[in-house]
Amino acid sequence: MNYTRQEAIQILLKSYQAYYNITLFDEEQKPLTALCEYFEHSEKYVLHRKAELWSADCEEFLYLFDVPHLTLEVFEQCKEKAYQDGFGRMNIGPGHMYSYITPIFVCDQVDEEARKALKKCRIYKSFHFSLHGWMDFHAALVDLGHDRFDSNRAGKTTVKILKKVLLHQKK
Repeated sequence: MNYTRQEAIQILLKSYQAYYNITLFDEEQKPLTALCEYFEHSEKYVLHRKAELWSADCEEFLYLFDVPHLTLEVFEQCKEKAYQDGFGRMNIGPGHMYSYITPIFVCDQVDEEARKALKKCRIYKSFHFSLHGWMDFHAALVDLGHDRFDSNRAGKTTVKILKKVLLHQKK
């Protein structure tokens, strides 16, 4: 890949800007670089908008972390920060379908314990027996030092997107 962390983050932000509301953070918030928010509302009605058959709200909160060396402690701190902030932003209630909280770690080096913890990370919640939707935690890692991508089980689709954006950029 031959990117610096800043270059990789800029490429990702450029690809996300068409779909996400992006909030950039200054040096005081490091390692958190950006928060990308996606909201979607779908509905079906008959003849008139008041005769609604169904509606569904979907949202994703994507956190970009710029971490030179990802250790287990840094991973746990960032994971907790993303989870707490994302959970606080969710709009749970009737019509809520799903919410994804997605931390993405862009790193030069990764400790093996942190990589294992990321792969084993599983946070899932359903609200009112899924009648008010669910929340899933998609964690992903871009290891620029070894040109490697990793994720937890829920984050497999996130890694596909990261590979598509970062690996096909230079072609």
